[in-house]
Amino acid sequence: MNYCVFRSKVTLFIILLSVSLNAQFLKGELSEGNPISTEILPKETHQYKVVMARDQFAFFKLMQQGVDLKITTYDVSGNKIKDFDSPNGKNGYEYITLTSTIDGEYVVEVYPLDENQPIGKYEISLEKIKPRAVTINGQVDELFTIWDNEETPGAAVAIVQNGAIVYKKGYGMSNLEYDIPIVPSTIFHIASVSKQFTVFSILLLESEGKLKLDDDIRKYIPEVPDFGKTITLKHLASHTSGLRDQWNLLAMAGWRLDDVITKEHVLKLISKQQALNFDPGEEYMYCNTGFTLLAEVVARVSGVSFATFTKELIFKPLKMNNTLFYDDHEKIIKNRAYSYYSDSTGYKKSVLSYANVGATSLFTTVEDLSLWALNFSSPKIGGPELIKKMNTPAVLNNGKSFGGALGQFVGEYKGLNEIQHGGADAGYRSYLTRFPDQNFSVVVFSNDASFGSGSMAHKITDIYLKDLIKAKPKNDVAASDTGNDKIIIDQKTRKSYLGDYELQPGFIISITEDSGQLLAQATGQQIVTLIPVSQTKFKIADVEAEITFIPAVDEKVESFKLEQGGQIMNAPKIIEFDKSSVDLSKYTGKFYSEELSTAYEFMIEGNKLIARHSRHSDIALDPIKKDMFSGNEWFFNRIEFIKDSDDKISGCKVSSGRVRNLLFLKEK
Repeated sequence: MNYCVFRSKVTLFIILLSVSLNAQFLKGELSEGNPISTEILPKETHQYKVVMARDQFAFFKLMQQGVDLKITTYDVSGNKIKDFDSPNGKNGYEYITLTSTIDGEYVVEVYPLDENQPIGKYEISLEKIKPRAVTINGQVDELFTIWDNEETPGAAVAIVQNGAIVYKKGYGMSNLEYDIPIVPSTIFHIASVSKQFTVFSILLLESEGKLKLDDDIRKYIPEVPDFGKTITLKHLASHTSGLRDQWNLLAMAGWRLDDVITKEHVLKLISKQQALNFDPGEEYMYCNTGFTLLAEVVARVSGVSFATFTKELIFKPLKMNNTLFYDDHEKIIKNRAYSYYSDSTGYKKSVLSYANVGATSLFTTVEDLSLWALNFSSPKIGGPELIKKMNTPAVLNNGKSFGGALGQFVGEYKGLNEIQHGGADAGYRSYLTRFPDQNFSVVVFSNDASFGSGSMAHKITDIYLKDLIKAKPKNDVAASDTGNDKIIIDQKTRKSYLGDYELQPGFIISITEDSGQLLAQATGQQIVTLIPVSQTKFKIADVEAEITFIPAVDEKVESFKLEQGGQIMNAPKIIEFDKSSVDLSKYTGKFYSEELSTAYEFMIEGNKLIARHSRHSDIALDPIKKDMFSGNEWFFNRIEFIKDSDDKISGCKVSSGRVRNLLFLKEK
């Protein structure tokens, strides 16, 4: 062999070996006004240098184009600072911030979450670098730097302290088509934050002797089916009714959530239900249905619409002049923000056409919601006893609390007592948190689907209440959001934890691994990071919850326990079986649900069982155990086939996160 040819082949081999062992590339230096576009292969890691002086603040944008990326920042010594990964999947923007402490070269690292992902593209840019803020409100503005421009949706914030609004501001754009900026008086749809107004309305009627929280819902709305168990107004207000959730039911019935959905649509669907998820008071499960029913109770008892009742008895007395419940999807609201989401092409409209109230559909401003927050500390309406009842933790039949109150959630944030609720519909994101002992509240709204309103409200709290926040005990360091490098879970142990765990029928938590990091994803929810507290216990990042894996005698993991909101729930691991042996033809046919007035056709396409509906994309079904399949849609997640006395398939029960065992019968 020619020596030169031999040497070139050896050199090529060494290069290929180097890449396969260490696919980490320094892609250059990021500087303002010089975006970098590139491709990334599976298992590749890209690093970018950022030269910063001491006490500088920088923020970056990364546009994902067909690949789900995670970004990590490092200081000048190579120590990890923070991870960034929004729930927008393979397309859309990731936003990164970096604050320097000393002069030097910092690093922004980019890598794909899916190691099997084909080649993807992205563009990263350093948008701004400036001196770090020194004033308290300047630090708040710094948090919103990413959205403070004329090209993206944005946010509005109001901060309430000691009986007054101490800061309010808007960032970004209310309407991208007409270049209208967000200001503190911009009106937002605030989704589930609406629920506390619904509860307050019920309590106002109770204070007038017109109803009682312990009344049966059927006393006021007889169309609600008789399930053989009493469902009280209190059950509805605390998410313990057992009713199936209206959004899951509508989606299963073939509705899109950007359809026009009215109160009548929801009530008709409720009236056809034949079973509950669980007996009232036995469990907590978040349920929008209960609050739609509560709003209807208010309307029927008061004799006026829910929108009129709240306007006259809440909004007018509190001078919330830019607030209303939106029960007419065609109504024109001046100065409203429209909602958006991003993909690889940029921002798109996220359409919302709800015409139902109680669970959602409050339109308001951060200024007006601040007046509402002030009413809790210095009541102008309702009175101390009503507010105390609203803030008191609810309990289950067994006497245990679970973190929920009436229309709100109660708990602690960094040692401080907190009462809060967030909301998310279409591209709207909202959050109201109150710290009653500190007489402090934060209101944050956004019209960007990738925005973390709760996270941002807590970052503002960290700034304003820095001197009051209690330090974490030493034994809790491992549960910090930045992780603990001292606790190392070996590969064999990590592998034993991987798999699907069934927390409730139809509600699955999948444990996966990425680059040695354990991740968890619950049915219909985004991926979260598991942070080791010990070899078996993990904190769920950004959630007040812990998972503890339970090994069996042979060291195989059979289950884990989830501790959240005062509850401890066991989740057995779903045992893998031979999928190739499943005869898919047994499960084909048309299946009809009387409760939903709709049908799905189950058929085989390309050696795969799919469920087809006239208004949905085909749903792929994957066998997970005998006569049970997992669906790839949030509303059609678990399908368990049932048999007749002749051992033939007669129907199936479909479950999702907030609906259990909804019956479909096979048509003959």
